[in-house]
Amino acid sequence: MIRVFLTGYMGAGKTTLGKALARALGVPFIDLDWYVEERFHKSIPELFAERGESGFRELERNMLHEAGEFEDVVISTGGGTPCFFDNMDYMNAQGLTVFLDVPVDVLFRRLQGATRQRPILRGKTDDELRAFIGEALAGRLPFYSRARYRFDGSRLESRSQIAESVEQLRNLLEI
Repeated sequence: MIRVFLTGYMGAGKTTLGKALARALGVPFIDLDWYVEERFHKSIPELFAERGESGFRELERNMLHEAGEFEDVVISTGGGTPCFFDNMDYMNAQGLTVFLDVPVDVLFRRLQGATRQRPILRGKTDDELRAFIGEALAGRLPFYSRARYRFDGSRLESRSQIAESVEQLRNLLEI
């Protein structure tokens, strides 16, 4: 049985690498944010606005526990998922956990063009965005670092880099 949880900051490549890894392993891929949105027929920003952060994080935890029971699956978590409740302990107990470690400069470059799609980034200047990413990542690092494996997610810019990363990750995880 294969159960892989990919964690890391937004823009780290959890969905990109997760889809490719799942395809290579011949197992389903679940993006936890998409899973939540499908189940509740609302976007993550709508759920945040409706329930507040604590209500959303409780819902997210419940969905993590539901998806975390599936067998033969690759799951990418939301960037904040590992930082709440017992989520990291739960994921470590349920399967292989991987922290996609990406430098702030790479995250900045990837997120620079996504400020419209990500409300939390909207309206920030480049300097503010870089500082925001650095501070948020530093705050989340103690949680991300509890993953069993740390993997460099900075090389996911082309199909060949993604393919190489999948092979490297499979070798690291021995799957």
